[in-house]
Amino acid sequence: MGDVKLAFVVQRPQYKGETSRLAITHAIAYQTVEILLEDGDTVTPTLCFIGEGVLGLQKGQKAMDTYGITSTETHLKNALLVDLDVLVCKEDLEKYGIPEDSIPDAEEMGADKTIRVVPFSEIQKAIEDAKHVLFF
Repeated sequence: MGDVKLAFVVQRPQYKGETSRLAITHAIAYQTVEILLEDGDTVTPTLCFIGEGVLGLQKGQKAMDTYGITSTETHLKNALLVDLDVLVCKEDLEKYGIPEDSIPDAEEMGADKTIRVVPFSEIQKAIEDAKHVLFF
């Protein structure tokens, strides 16, 4: 019995690619792995945004209107609805001039979880504690 910790680290912006969306999708999907585990075993994914990866964290994205696809914002809201831990690097938000209140939440959808803006040291700890780390 044990807890397998996973860290999904988004370090690139979503532009000209789907790295952010893939990371979020994988992190959400890993929670379904629990049905394949032994009794008492768990999987705990953590989604981390660092470096240029924080650039896609803005409320009010219009991806569906413009491109006909769901936005990173929508994906993040779905992650919060399934109680996924989402960490965003405080230092990188400050570096790029992104205010914390511009980050989406899913409160209006009934989510209990919120995106946590934390110092890089806390993200580093999540990465160190993870058995598997995936970079996007």
